[in-house]
Amino acid sequence: MTELAAVKAALKTQAVETPSWAYGNSGTRFKVFAQAGVPRNPWEKLDDAGKVHEFTGVAPTVALHIPWDRVDDYAALAKHAEQRGVRLGAINSNTFQDDDYKLGSVCHPDAVVRRKAVDHLLECVDIMDATGSRDLKLWFADGTNYPGQDDVRERQDRLAEGLAEVYERLGDGQRMLLEYKFFEPAFYTTDVPDWGTAYAHCLKLGPKARVVVDTGHHAPGTNIEFIVATLLREGKLGAFDFNSRFYADDDLMVGAADPFQLFRIMYEVVRGGGFTPDVAFMLDQCHNIEAKIPAIIRSVMNVQEATAKALLVDREALCSAQRAGDVLEANAVLMDAYNTDVRPLLREVREEMGLDPEPLAAYRRSGWGSKIVEERVGGEQAGWGA
Repeated sequence: MTELAAVKAALKTQAVETPSWAYGNSGTRFKVFAQAGVPRNPWEKLDDAGKVHEFTGVAPTVALHIPWDRVDDYAALAKHAEQRGVRLGAINSNTFQDDDYKLGSVCHPDAVVRRKAVDHLLECVDIMDATGSRDLKLWFADGTNYPGQDDVRERQDRLAEGLAEVYERLGDGQRMLLEYKFFEPAFYTTDVPDWGTAYAHCLKLGPKARVVVDTGHHAPGTNIEFIVATLLREGKLGAFDFNSRFYADDDLMVGAADPFQLFRIMYEVVRGGGFTPDVAFMLDQCHNIEAKIPAIIRSVMNVQEATAKALLVDREALCSAQRAGDVLEANAVLMDAYNTDVRPLLREVREEMGLDPEPLAAYRRSGWGSKIVEERVGGEQAGWGA
């Protein structure tokens, strides 16, 4: 197989999981601008996700968020997903919206509240059993606002205890993915603020626990690709939440703020053996002023472009320059791949997969956008927190 053929073959295996909540009304912490035609329930979210996969060919799974996507019959929801050409993916928990969680969830000083939070996580594992999902994704808003508010070390003990109980409930083939965020909503301490804290807990829990890297959850200037390389080296990278940030956790379209960063991250994924189903590539974005489905299609395409460039890096030339200590040549090898226009290559890949070479144009011609505006009248739109 030629080098170009190998790159094409790899691109055809790519899978980007889309989030159910991105199809509903979502946005900033100050205002959510409602759009016509957005889903009114989880079933319609899957209808839209099916269209994204239909036109991109590489978005075969949809992450659910509980309780936002709670239904009476998860087996029926999974069947509905299959009928739309997709599958149900990661189950995302929610321990940050109830009033009881004002002082935390699994780290709360009150054992009653901690019990409520852990029971919710166990419910999410039950849902995984019903949907056939592999991954339980955990993000905790737990933290403190003031020095002395709570015992920082005890909160870590509570976190470890709760995670251990949920970990023991996982079945064969199921995983726990622990996300981190360096601040917000707590402003003095955050209980899982960085990859080191997440890694330490996952390491103690065992092989079913992995770290999630959300590309928007880092301080300015953080070298995310170094984190990715380290977690891959340790066998603890479980998933990405792809989005872009300018200032804080903006949840903008992946690759929008810094496409070069996305390329660097994807190079470390390819170089470190992470371009496999063992590492889940998920989107976690809020589309507040842009149309939902086109934004998700564009995001999937952005990931494809960064991946194609990463696969085109001349590893032999790069290693040779690195061994020779040729700093400029090594950098030039990376830049040559990054500066390659991979859009013609991806158009060829899509055509070989039986897809339209231009997913966004194909979606617009399909008339789906107009159809859902006409049909989704009445009821209650799905939105952030709903």
